[in-house]
Parts: sequence; C-alpha cells; structure tokens
Amino acid sequence: MARSQWAVCCRFRLRNIATERKGRPMARKHTPYYHKFIELNAEIVDRLGFDAALRFTTVEEEHRATRETAGVYDVYCQGPIDIKGPGATALLQKVLVNDLERISDGGVLYSSVCNEQGGMLDDLTAYRFSAEHYWLVATPSRVAVIERWVTEHARDMRAYVTNCVSGTAYLSIQGPASRATLATLTDADLSTAALPYFRMTQATVAEVPAVISRTGYSGELGYELYYPRDYSEHMWDAVLAAGKEHGVVPAGLGALRTVRIEKKYPLYGLDLSEGNTPVEAGLGWTVRREKRGYIGEQVIARQRNEGVDRLLVGLEFADLNFLPAPGDVIAVDGAEVGRITSADRGWWLGKSLGLGYVAASAAKAGVQVTVTSATSGESYPATVHTRAFYDPEMTRARA
Repeated sequence: MARSQWAVCCRFRLRNIATERKGRPMARKHTPYYHKFIELNAEIVDRLGFDAALRFTTVEEEHRATRETAGVYDVYCQGPIDIKGPGATALLQKVLVNDLERISDGGVLYSSVCNEQGGMLDDLTAYRFSAEHYWLVATPSRVAVIERWVTEHARDMRAYVTNCVSGTAYLSIQGPASRATLATLTDADLSTAALPYFRMTQATVAEVPAVISRTGYSGELGYELYYPRDYSEHMWDAVLAAGKEHGVVPAGLGALRTVRIEKKYPLYGLDLSEGNTPVEAGLGWTVRREKRGYIGEQVIARQRNEGVDRLLVGLEFADLNFLPAPGDVIAVDGAEVGRITSADRGWWLGKSLGLGYVAASAAKAGVQVTVTSATSGESYPATVHTRAFYDPEMTRARA
C-alpha cells in the first residue's frame, strides 16, 4: 500500500442529544461514527465541539467488557500531524523530550513536548515511517497548539508540517479479544513477535488501507486504526461484526476514562499542563539523560539530577461511593500536601481512584493520606500508589 497521511477532526464539547431528537436545529459537528451512535441509542456528549458517545449501555459494563473481551472506541478523533522532509528527524529530536533513536521504521514513541521552562505542552505519540516521515498524534484539545509549536521550530530545518484534519478516521479496539477480532479482517501478522507493543504496520483492514498501531489507552492488548474517513461506517460495522462472537462491544468516553485511571495514565488538561514538567508528572522515564539540546532540557535535566518538590501520584480509596473532585485537598496528619487533579471509579478493581500532585515527602507507595471534599467538607482516607493500580507489570498490554 502507498504510504498516506490522513487526519482526524479532533475538537469536541459535551452535549445532550435530547434537543436534537425533539427536532430543534443545533449547530454542531459530528464524528465519522455519529450515525452509528444514533442507531445504537448512545448517550451523546459534546467534546470540544464534536458529538461523541459517552456510553452505549453503562460505563461499568463497557469497562468490564474492555478488561474481559474488548471495547471499540471512537476516541473523539485522534489526529496525526504529518512531518516530512530531510530535517524531520532533527526537528523532532529538538521538540520531543524522548529520543527518536530508540525506535526504527515502524516504531511508536511516547513523549512530551515542552516549552523552554520544561512545562508540558502535551504528551503524545510519535510514529516513524522513515527518517524523513513521521506522525505526531497529540491530545485532541492540543492538536492546534502542537502544530503551531512544531511549525515554528521547523523554520530553516527542511521539514514540512501538515495538520491533517479532514481525511482520517480513527478507531481503537482494546481488550483481550482485540487480536482475534482484527485477525479476521486483515492479512497482517498481528502476533506479538511480528507486531509488539508500540509498533505499527501498514496493511489492509476490512479491504481498507490502514495504519495498525499496537497502542492504546486501556492497559490491555489493543490496536488503534487510522484509515480514510470515507470508510468510517464500513470499518465500524466490520470490526463489531468480527468481534460479535468474542463478546466485543462498542464503548464510550466514560469507559475510556475509567480504564485509564486504573492504569494511572495521566490526562492532559487535568493531570498534565504547562504548569508541570515531565519529571513532576512521573514521566521522567520518557526523558533521555544524555544531553542533546531538546527544548526545556536545562530545567528538566536539573530536576532529574536534583529532584522536585512535588510529584503526581495515584490515590486509592476504599469507599467506592466517594469520588473526589479536582482541587480537593490531600493531607497527611492534617497538613495539606497536595491537591486532586482527576478521579474516576475503577470498576474492575471495585475502588474509587484518583491522581494528584503531592509533596515529594508524601510521594511514596503506601503513605496514608486523607482527601477532603470541597463540596461536602467530609474527609476520606486514601493510600498513595506510585505505580499503576491495575497490572503494573504491563503484562496484559504486551501480551
């Protein structure tokens, strides 16, 4: 197949579809799967200007299906920013804190893009097609920011940046049955030996040219598909039909949020921002130690050598009925040590889970804290986690 670059529209806000069903005209944009969502009576939400599916049944059912069989997600349009040219590698070595030398053609790299102060502009994935051709797949709300930043630094580097926003569809199938489901739709070798975790390949899926990426946001064996937008509904139908015998179900943004919290995956806009560095966010492992001139290196290198005052940690609550909110106070022995940044219910683990920045002295596994609700004033005990709550060894994602 010829190498192609496509795009996914990436801007949604939360809405309710009730007014549309009453026949009221509404100015809004749709994902490529919108009509499929309506057919399945999904609860529709507006995410950054686009309608997306929050849930098809219940968040808990879709969460459990992702852990037991597989869920099919439209992640409100992930969009590749295409970078080409003789200077593409040099450009990305400058704007990414991780090292592209770690991957070969067909490799996928998780990294942050930072400003000069080390503040995170986004966390994203880089796809290497060749030394002169890459994709960056950014957080949907940060696509325009990353495009501008990379374009600004591409001057005089013989690299060309294109935000592909209109021609690509994206679909993610996540869960133990994802490989068996996808295998019936493609001749590509999906074995771990041929396509290990954080590798991608170009192949035909359901007779449609696609990029198949062994990545995801669930912590399970999973694949992300990028393909021409015109085939969106065809692909949706094909994947769900192939997965029917395996118990594969459509899943919404609600389940995606809850499976990610069990993996302690941070979310940009809540847990990550320009106000924190990768080191503070617990992402120091994505930063290369050797000096190589990436943007923000001076601050980040100093933090790696000298340490930081605060760190992002996980918090496990024994009471499933308590769900903290961003900004709730985290305390040790009555003294504030930090604030909650995000929280969701971990349906598989049967616990409420949260993330938050705490003082480095409290950022140790097993530390007991209390979290006080800003709305009720009630305090609840929690235990600090420094690793993923679910499958910290990553055996399932690498299966």
